[in-house]
Amino acid sequence: MKARKVQLRFLIFAMALAMCAVFTGAQEEPQPQQPDQPGQQQPDQPGQQPPEQTPPDNSQNNNPIYGPPKAAGYSFPGLYGPGEGELEADFSPLTGFQNSTLGYPVIRHSYWVPGLQFSSNVTSTPYGGATSGTDWSSYNYFMGNLSFLDAWSGGTFALNYSGGGFATAGTGTGTGFYQVLGLGQTFRTQRWLFQIIDSFSQSPESAFGFGGGTGLGIPGTGGSLGTTIPGLGGNYTNNQSVYGVGPYISNTGAVQATYALTRRSSITLAGSYGILHFTDPGNIDTNSTVASIGYNYALSRADTIGIVYRYSSFQYPGSPQAYGDHVANLAYGRKLTGRLALRLFAGPELTLYRIPVGTSSRTLGFSASAAVTYGFQRGAFALGYSHGLYGGSGVLVGSVLDQATATFGRKLTRVWNGNINFGYAHNSPVGGTGASGYPAYNNWFFGGGVGRPIGRDFNFAVAYTATVGNYGGYACTGPGCNSTNTYNTITINLQWHPRPFVLD
Repeated sequence: MKARKVQLRFLIFAMALAMCAVFTGAQEEPQPQQPDQPGQQQPDQPGQQPPEQTPPDNSQNNNPIYGPPKAAGYSFPGLYGPGEGELEADFSPLTGFQNSTLGYPVIRHSYWVPGLQFSSNVTSTPYGGATSGTDWSSYNYFMGNLSFLDAWSGGTFALNYSGGGFATAGTGTGTGFYQVLGLGQTFRTQRWLFQIIDSFSQSPESAFGFGGGTGLGIPGTGGSLGTTIPGLGGNYTNNQSVYGVGPYISNTGAVQATYALTRRSSITLAGSYGILHFTDPGNIDTNSTVASIGYNYALSRADTIGIVYRYSSFQYPGSPQAYGDHVANLAYGRKLTGRLALRLFAGPELTLYRIPVGTSSRTLGFSASAAVTYGFQRGAFALGYSHGLYGGSGVLVGSVLDQATATFGRKLTRVWNGNINFGYAHNSPVGGTGASGYPAYNNWFFGGGVGRPIGRDFNFAVAYTATVGNYGGYACTGPGCNSTNTYNTITINLQWHPRPFVLD
């Protein structure tokens, strides 16, 4: 039985990667499209991916930091005990690469579940200046879904995949492939925690605000059937937060090892490699490599402090410029399982330029990030902020990014749930607009939506998102500069899945 499970696990993994390769390799040259879609939904919204949690009480076992090995994943009735609120503490280290969560539901069985999904984005696109008029276009997505979870006493393997095609109507008519993949592997021993994560996406639209709080943009079957794979933190991925850059392909793979020194302290080593590639000419591809080492110390069951050093390298194929970024952060985290997850990072940042920007070959700045998620009986909200050097989002050769996000989700009735989302991103050139010759970019999105299950096997959601784009500055000239365009998007999402197929 175990051999068959291992074979099935790797077969499904290989099939998902093969589908990614086939779709990517078979993609034809895309037809020109108008920049008319908001960015992709962030995977840290309530109900999808909550924050980090309380260090487990180790006084009753001999595991220094993780407690007795348990399988962890996403719960749903019938497989995981009495309900969806049965959480164990998040074991991810404070100075590691993952976003924080409110905790992990306790798993009773391994399973897999397929599904089908239809989603439509109807978007208004300004043309001819801010006041000349508006075109409407629609992106219709037809996808298959797969969620798979294998859990045993020493770890878990989880895979979520959604892939298919899209067809557009109206401005920028065309077709193409759309797919998103997330997988995570965890191994635990008495003193070691090993984590492997990969995140892949192929999309016709920007990644900032995409999906509007619906299931579009979330890999797998979603909801309680989609296994939770905590996403990589922003510093370990190629951020794409500028609206209207066209189709792109991105992938980030990361590995991490944590070793418990004592019952209270541990060391974490992490590394990632990511690519951001655009299929339309005129955009800037980015390759990034990140490595970090951190020290974690538990002050109490709820509070942890740490220090982390992180080095990032940003390369731009076809461009001579490159950056080496050194960051040292002090960190504080507080976790109350199912209730609160808080992370704060701050410290100096030294950026070295391969080609001098203006008269300078380096910049001494400041790096900071903050994230908090609070869960309550009928919902949760999450706030996030980050500041520092990032890849440039496909429009800049490196950028100093200020980004803030907020999400609020709540159960409205017995069957209906609602959400509100907001995001702001300011990308400014490294060295400033005067020295670099590039404008600064400002992007906002805000909106909300509602959703509900239909029967046992269907889920329906509808959302509205307004995306606002503005760019300008010293180096920006012409009629399009310092103007603001607003894109209105209505997203309708319908997903079907059968009951899960239990493996053990």
